[in-house]
Formats: sequence, C-alpha cells, structure tokens
Amino acid sequence: MSAEVAVRAAVIDALRADSALMDGLNGLFDGEPVRASLPYGVVGECIGADWGGKDVAGRELRLTIGLHDGGETPGRLAGMIARIDPVLAGVAVREGWRIVTARLVRSRVARAARQGGGWTAVVDYRVRAVREG
Repeated sequence: MSAEVAVRAAVIDALRADSALMDGLNGLFDGEPVRASLPYGVVGECIGADWGGKDVAGRELRLTIGLHDGGETPGRLAGMIARIDPVLAGVAVREGWRIVTARLVRSRVARAARQGGGWTAVVDYRVRAVREG
C-alpha cells in the first residue's frame, strides 16, 4: 500500500479515536463530505514526495486537516486545533509505514464563505514516514 493511503488512513483513525477532539465534532470525514452538520472535520489532500536515505525507503507527505464550525467566534476551533499535534505524535504503524515526524507547516483560521457564516480552520502538516520491514 502507498504511504499516502496508509498514513492518511492511520491519521483518520487516530483523530477519530481522540475523544477530546470528537466531543467537539459531529463527524470527521475522509475528504469533503456531501452533507455534514457543523461542527465537523475533514482530512483533505495528501501530497507525497520521495524522502529517505541510503538504506531507508521513505515518503514526505503534506497532509491537510480542516475544521468547520458555525460559531460566532473561532474560539471553539482553538481547542480542536490543539488536539491535532498530540494525536499525530501517537499515530501507529499502518500497512508497513511508520511516521517518523509530523510537523505543523502552517495553519489558518478564516470566516467561512458558506451561507450562515461560521469559521474554518485549516492546518497543513509535513509528515515523514519510513517503510517498516
């Protein structure tokens, strides 16, 4: 299985297993949902590139996680964003791929463009994974 698919699935499982995060969301989706009620999270695109060394097969992935909330202020998003780092630090090996590092590249919080307002937070991570076994 490709690192992109394996790591993405492991991240989704780990985020869904975090009760503190999921207590604030109505759902966490693999890609943009057709219908979802606020607040919800989305694991978006995952872009991969070769990374590794002489004896190590690796992939560097750029992974986007979005959070959508209907509140008047972005306050609830702050707590949810704070949960992502510790969750990614504990992601288990999946389909032969182990996460070595997960670093926040950038984050942004903005007023949602959808009808009814609300807020959207998007966090982009650089995830480096190595092939196990």
